[in-house]
Amino acid sequence: MKTQIKITGKEKVKFNNNVNYCVGTGRMGLALTKEYLDQLAVVQKDIGFKFIRGHGLFCDDMAIYQEFKDRSALKKDFKDFPSYKEYAEYVDKNAPRIIEYNFTYLDRVVDEYLRLNIRPFLELGFMPKKLASGEQTIFYWKGNTTPPKDYKKWTDLVTATLRHLMDRYGAQEVLTWPIEVWNEPNLPGFWKDADMAEYFKLYEKTARAIKKLNKKFMVGGPAICGGADKKWMVGFLDFLTAKKPPIDFISRHHYTTEFPDYRGHYGYAKLMPLDETLQTLRDCRKIINRYPDYKNLPFYITEFNTSYIPNCPIHDTNLNAAYLCGTLSQIGDYATGYSYWTFGDVFEENGVPFTPFHGGFGLLANGSIPKPTYWAFKFFKDIKDGADRCVWRDKNSVIVRTTDGSWKGIVWNLTLETKQKELTFEMELPSAAPRMCLLTKTVDEECCNPLKVWHDLGEPANLTDDQIELLKASAKPLVKTKVIESKSKTAAHITLTASRNAVVYFELAPAPLTSDNAYDYGWYDK
Repeated sequence: MKTQIKITGKEKVKFNNNVNYCVGTGRMGLALTKEYLDQLAVVQKDIGFKFIRGHGLFCDDMAIYQEFKDRSALKKDFKDFPSYKEYAEYVDKNAPRIIEYNFTYLDRVVDEYLRLNIRPFLELGFMPKKLASGEQTIFYWKGNTTPPKDYKKWTDLVTATLRHLMDRYGAQEVLTWPIEVWNEPNLPGFWKDADMAEYFKLYEKTARAIKKLNKKFMVGGPAICGGADKKWMVGFLDFLTAKKPPIDFISRHHYTTEFPDYRGHYGYAKLMPLDETLQTLRDCRKIINRYPDYKNLPFYITEFNTSYIPNCPIHDTNLNAAYLCGTLSQIGDYATGYSYWTFGDVFEENGVPFTPFHGGFGLLANGSIPKPTYWAFKFFKDIKDGADRCVWRDKNSVIVRTTDGSWKGIVWNLTLETKQKELTFEMELPSAAPRMCLLTKTVDEECCNPLKVWHDLGEPANLTDDQIELLKASAKPLVKTKVIESKSKTAAHITLTASRNAVVYFELAPAPLTSDNAYDYGWYDK
């Protein structure tokens, strides 16, 4: 199947490429580990995300919220009681509580983020155990997902944390960090009983406290997952209209697979048709646009991926990369910014992974091995750098003209939708010079598929250093160059081929020969 593309150079196509706005992470406490920071450093070097968002800011492993019994305030002593049990009950009932905040770990994490030139997109959650109204938790690491038993203590915790961050890093810096109130409260696992009225209470009290501290903070929500727009997004916007709490952005999540078939450690999930999934964003955008006071607010997709579980093998495949190219080429039509979930596989919602390839969310497998989807993000970042304008965009390709007059683009073959084993793209582009160089970088199932290499090696659970290096070598795109000479001096003709689930990046730029005196390339063939 051939696709004919003819560019005149005068085209100007709408394309909001905000690929490196934000990226997701496991809970914040994982940023205290070396492997996590090693992976983030790789991602930042190649892609350079602006913000990072994850759970667990207020979970007990970050140790921020501390509450102690003040026994010194009691007039009675242990000797006044016949048993320790009676004394302990007396203390529990009568001793006043002392609240303290410990920012030691928070500072370590944020210091490392800033060193790697990435800022927190602050998600406020989950509930510290001593502040929680119940025992309900989620995940292997037991994040408490119940409302606070004392809303004043909760808002004091939030504002104390923000005040500390401003004191340490400067208000001018911290006021640029968006703040999202909770995560997926429409799911009973993430918010007790999925109590909408209780979440609205949490949102209102939290947002008002934040704005009282500094009105320039950017606060938003409701951070719901898909499938809940008619109830939760409408309900949230009705609540905003009635109560008028502060709001600076609307947020939502976006996942694109059917319910998984669980087998052993894994969940196998089929992808939904791409346009069907994008329709959910169109519909959500329409809902927001019905509210005049809020239709112009930024709309952030603060989590997106294909599958919503961290053990779905599709995440490690070339199919995932091709599907995400389709998503990245269109998601900006509906969202101001979007955050891929997640940058790496240091992630423990279901426990510590058994193997380097386990269907984790990350762009990188453990060992800092790039997955095919990593390159999809790298390529979209590359066409953003130096872009003057988009000149072509369809379901399988995007092309931009750069500020220096050359061309960059990406083509992909999502076989799930094209039903083609191979797609050929024949392009005619205005020639910036009589001699040009076509650079291509190909990610497909033959030349950039570390999952296949790992499988062929016997799927070792614990990689040796040599195996890690081999997998990294197998995870690099195939790079090719070709001289394109324009006979007409006005147009350059190129042909690109994308095999099954391939992603191909290209650059076409002037390449005049500037050889040294008497240098003859290819002399040995004469």
